[in-house]
Amino acid sequence: MGMMERIGSGIAAAVRVNEFLTFKLGGEEYGIDILKVQEIRGYEAVTRIANAPAFIKGVVNLRGVIVPIVDLRVKFELGEARYDAFTVVIILNVAGRVVGAVVDSVSDVLELDNKQIKAAPEFNSLLDAGYITGLGTVESGEGERLLILVDIERLMSSPDMGLLERAAA
Repeated sequence: MGMMERIGSGIAAAVRVNEFLTFKLGGEEYGIDILKVQEIRGYEAVTRIANAPAFIKGVVNLRGVIVPIVDLRVKFELGEARYDAFTVVIILNVAGRVVGAVVDSVSDVLELDNKQIKAAPEFNSLLDAGYITGLGTVESGEGERLLILVDIERLMSSPDMGLLERAAA
């Protein structure tokens, strides 16, 4: 391997590429680390859990694993949550647990390099700023659009969600 090839591969390694699954929630577009996503499914009937908060829709049996299903639309009070053929559940692997998150729709998987990711400013968002890791800038046919990057593991394992203690109990 020549010196130029070594330099080229070193530069390529230095430009870190992050992959995000993008989804819509209440008119905003969000991105989560693709490595936290186990699968994407259509919404199916859940088994309700007594005394669970309204945003925890219930549980489903996913190949022998009991998975709590959280509707992020209800959690963040985004109006009436409809359940139809287009409703999507993102099955996540967070903090060693499998959890489902209901969203309005899933867009696609985007690669963002570090130059496209900016620190999150303090702004009014549906999510607490502590769950937002940054803003991604995405070039599209209509120009530039912003993607709110979410630390889905921190969000789903937060005491506010009560998922991990409840699931472990």
